[in-house]
Amino acid sequence: MTTDHPNIKFGTDGWRAVMAEDFTFANVRAVAQATADYFRRRKTRTTRKRMVVGYDRRFLSDEFAMTVAEVLAGNGYEVILTNTPTPTPAVSWAVKAGQGRAGVMLTASHNPARFNGYKLKLHHGGPADPDTCSGVEALIGKHPVRSMPFKKAHARKLIRVEDVRPRYYRALRKLVDFKLIAKSGLHFGHEALFGVGAGCFEELLEGTNCKVTTFNGAHDPNFGGINPEPIARNYTATAEALRRKPVDFCLVTDGDADRIGGMDGRGNALTTHQIICLLLEHFILRRQGRGRVVKALTTTSMVDIICGRYDLELTETGVGFKYICEEMLRGDVLLGFEESGGVGFPNHVPERDGLLAGLMMLELLAMEKLPLTKLLARLDSEYSPHRYDRLDTHFPLEKRGELMTQCAVYPPKQLLGSPVERLQTFDGVKFTARNGCWLMLRGSGTEPVLRIYAEAPTEAGVAHLLEQGQNLARASLR
Repeated sequence: MTTDHPNIKFGTDGWRAVMAEDFTFANVRAVAQATADYFRRRKTRTTRKRMVVGYDRRFLSDEFAMTVAEVLAGNGYEVILTNTPTPTPAVSWAVKAGQGRAGVMLTASHNPARFNGYKLKLHHGGPADPDTCSGVEALIGKHPVRSMPFKKAHARKLIRVEDVRPRYYRALRKLVDFKLIAKSGLHFGHEALFGVGAGCFEELLEGTNCKVTTFNGAHDPNFGGINPEPIARNYTATAEALRRKPVDFCLVTDGDADRIGGMDGRGNALTTHQIICLLLEHFILRRQGRGRVVKALTTTSMVDIICGRYDLELTETGVGFKYICEEMLRGDVLLGFEESGGVGFPNHVPERDGLLAGLMMLELLAMEKLPLTKLLARLDSEYSPHRYDRLDTHFPLEKRGELMTQCAVYPPKQLLGSPVERLQTFDGVKFTARNGCWLMLRGSGTEPVLRIYAEAPTEAGVAHLLEQGQNLARASLR
């Protein structure tokens, strides 16, 4: 049996599509069968024929997850199915901790509410690599779907319904100085963006003298009319609430709680780069950590300066946490970062984890005993100011290759009056000037969108660089 499914394409982080168009129960069954077929042949000595299946708060996510579990059970897998909407990193952790062969998370992360998605996690808990994704994709429709009804599979103990979060929480607490956090008395804000992170910190910090205030924690499949992405325009109401009733720090998590943003205690938005640099300095100075630092190309160059000062090896990757995961699996990694808010930690799964990032920020504040604003000012003082912004603009897919070629062959001679000294072309095109400012153009993997990234010492400089990037894009269309 061979059935074509031309609209099912795995992108940077799994398969995402609009519900009732391409994301249908029939297509989800086909992808689940391909997953079962692929991992049947991928046995390892350290894993069992077991899968973990989790889901987020989106419309029908629980039913899609049950559908996946029924197909996996029909193919002889033991399935752990979460009993409630669950953070992606908790599912990733459960795969590794339970010696699963793989995991499936039904989520479209930060995408609009009409989307859903299918993320694959490998036995180590990290995201599926490109070869695995293409291997699963190639098997879609190649074999008939075998499915076992839930009641039958449950009775045969092929499907076990379980809340994986409590054990995951216990594992997280062991990765930080939880006793110090517990007695710190910090007031922690959490903007959940209506996602699965809602309520997690109340449970994580239960019994401590920390106070937790959660914003937008209601279960709303429409996400309050926003996209659950940790960017400033999505938490303006919470910012206003913080101006009235400040906290020590407010973490923002995306729809499936693997990526972060943040605000200071009074609602001023932080860039992910600021949080990244605070955590990196914390790991070096307070935790006395050593090892390689891994960052995606679009991450602040303040990381480079910090690594240079403390003689740490820096590895740059393309955009996508799967590349950071590969480096973490090679070992000796202190921290891994990406511009979009993903942070990977040692001695954990090789995966971004928004909840662990929040606990690490609490540990940092408890150790430093200084307001967050002073810590941010110290970064600027120690490593010079770095300001950043990103612009997403429409750009024809068919013209992208020509744009990238032109940028690589005819790069700008200067950025903000400083000579361009470095050109990187392994994921888009990035220009870095002698004075440290940089400009990068990179296309979305699946949409006719051009992303323009820039960093400079001032906001005005960033705006000028973004305009320069737009001019490069316009020139290629003439």
